[in-house]
Amino acid sequence: MQNNTAISQLIEAGKWVSQKGWVPATGGNFSSRTASGFVVTASGFDKGQLGTHTFIELDHEGNRIKGAGNPSAETQLHLGMYKLIPHANVVLHTHSVAATVLSRVIKSHTLNLSGYEMQKSLSGVTSHLDTLSIPIFENDQDIERLGLLLSDHHLHTPIEHAVLIRGHGVYVVGRNYKEALRHLEGLEFLFSCELERIKIEGIEANL
Repeated sequence: MQNNTAISQLIEAGKWVSQKGWVPATGGNFSSRTASGFVVTASGFDKGQLGTHTFIELDHEGNRIKGAGNPSAETQLHLGMYKLIPHANVVLHTHSVAATVLSRVIKSHTLNLSGYEMQKSLSGVTSHLDTLSIPIFENDQDIERLGLLLSDHHLHTPIEHAVLIRGHGVYVVGRNYKEALRHLEGLEFLFSCELERIKIEGIEANL
């Protein structure tokens, strides 16, 4: 994919995600793998008002080749996920209330979801009886150290759809931007369902 096409797709994704309220206060960052490397949102821009000037273009090694502004520190986490997950061509990082709160309510290092028909919105999941496991990592301002944790986890349990960062948000991957958006919407529905279930059943039933 060419850089201009990838940027146009991420601009459209930003508008949709922003309307959902999942990227408040210029939060979040988006990226896409391209033929020449990667494109990633620059830091500090409202994701609902992205434009060609809000992206940084990187080569295959992650070196800047075009674009103004400051890359987010989390850019390195995006690049790390592309290395770990060969089928990932888009990474969307968002900060919804549901993802952020649920990542704190669940004290274990994995959110396990089962029994929801909407699990099938994620590629490869064929039944509501399957267990969909989303790893949860402790938030860390040291992005290199956080990336190493993801890498270590991936060695024994491959990351497929997404990861949660505790008290921070979710990183979702997809083979293309449409799949990434579908994964994001499906997961956000599941996160909201889990929060509602916990309110009714009590947290003790989920530990």
